[in-house]
Amino acid sequence: QVQLVESGGGSVQAGGSLRLSCAASGLTISRSCMGWFRQAPGKEREGVAAIYSGRGSTFYADSVKGRFTISQDNAKNTLYLQMNSLKPEDTAMYYCAAGHWSYCSGGNWRQGLNYWGQGTQVTVSP
Repeated sequence: QVQLVESGGGSVQAGGSLRLSCAASGLTISRSCMGWFRQAPGKEREGVAAIYSGRGSTFYADSVKGRFTISQDNAKNTLYLQMNSLKPEDTAMYYCAAGHWSYCSGGNWRQGLNYWGQGTQVTVSP
C-alpha cells in the first residue's frame, strides 16, 4: 500500500522560505516519477514540479522557476520542495504525488501521477 505523507507547510511572510517534505512508503521514489502540486481555493490544481532521479530529470511550472527546487533523499525515501522568495500567490494546499517513472516525460507528469498525499497548507502573507 502506497502512502505519501506531507509535512512542512505553514504561514510565512512574502519573501520568506519553507521546505516541504513528503515521506513515501510502499514505493521506491528513486524508481518513480515524483511531483508536487498545489490547489488554491476556487482554482484548478496546478503542477508545481516533478522529478525522476533515474534520469536526473526535473520539471518546473513557469510560475516557480528560479524560486522552488525539487529534490529527494533516496536513502530516506523522501521528496522535498524548497520554496524561496515566496509570494502571496503561492498560497495553496500543496500535495505530493507519485507514479510510474515514464510519466516524468515532457508534461505527462501533470496528468499521470496516481498516488497522492493528504496535503499540507502553505499560506504567504503580503
